[in-house]
Amino acid sequence: MNLQKVEFIRSAARPNDFISDALPQIAFAGKSNVGKSSVLNCVLQRKNFARVGQKPGKTIHINYFRVDDRAYFVDLPGYGYAQVAASEKERWGRLMESYFARTEDITLGVMIVDARHEPTKLDCVMAELFQNTGCPFLVVANKLDKLKKSEIEPNMHRIRETLQLSADTVLLPFSAEKGTGRGELVGAILAAVESCKK
Repeated sequence: MNLQKVEFIRSAARPNDFISDALPQIAFAGKSNVGKSSVLNCVLQRKNFARVGQKPGKTIHINYFRVDDRAYFVDLPGYGYAQVAASEKERWGRLMESYFARTEDITLGVMIVDARHEPTKLDCVMAELFQNTGCPFLVVANKLDKLKKSEIEPNMHRIRETLQLSADTVLLPFSAEKGTGRGELVGAILAAVESCKK
């Protein structure tokens, strides 16, 4: 799959806008300031394809990117950003619930957390949403470059424990800044897309 061949298709503000066709969907989720856009840009090897902003909370709809006409990368709205109106948070919540209810559309879930910190309650809710779909799911621990080597293993253990990840759920140390873990994440995405071939 040519990850360089990517185009923005649609922003879905309501369930009627969701795409449901034959192509696999790789769903990316994460807290507003976790670097989700940077991870997407790293995977696609593009600088500014997914918007990277100084202010968290830029992704307010569900954004669909078609990659090589073989899969969608689905950029879900960031969650947990305090400086957003309560009504907007509720709208995001309803949109996410509607998306996760369509389990037949999700091929692989990619949840992004901050490698430096213990996952928040909202991170735990998101992990549970992914796990409840029954779809393949992995966790990317971004911002690895901000950690000392001695901190990596204990932090990974804390993330796995807090999110209550099963032993077979991949927890991938990652740095969008340095490209660490990109090969492993791309490999998991390609394997998920290949598994959908009839």
